[in-house]
Amino acid sequence: MAITVNLYYTGKDGAARAFAEEMEASGTADRIRAEEGNVGYRYFQPLDDPETVMLIDSWADQAALDAHHASPMMATIAELRDTYDLHMRAERFVTDDAGVPDHDAAFIRQ
Repeated sequence: MAITVNLYYTGKDGAARAFAEEMEASGTADRIRAEEGNVGYRYFQPLDDPETVMLIDSWADQAALDAHHASPMMATIAELRDTYDLHMRAERFVTDDAGVPDHDAAFIRQ
């Protein structure tokens, strides 16, 4: 059962994008990707909201996510978040082990 959390970072004057760029340039994002149980860690920017950056953060299971939350990496992230004065909201999803039903798969072009 994989867990995915969509985190929306919002700030002013390009702060959210600057935060994401610093996470990448500093190697922090790569260190998170290298943590045991990390399945994906990727930033995106909505076309209709230039002051928000979305992080799709996926973990193999709750134990892996808990270990990440207990890691020193969280202090680094919190410090950067404060530096850029970002606010957040989160959406949490659990993978459906059954996969995409056939009647939905018909709408997915591969």
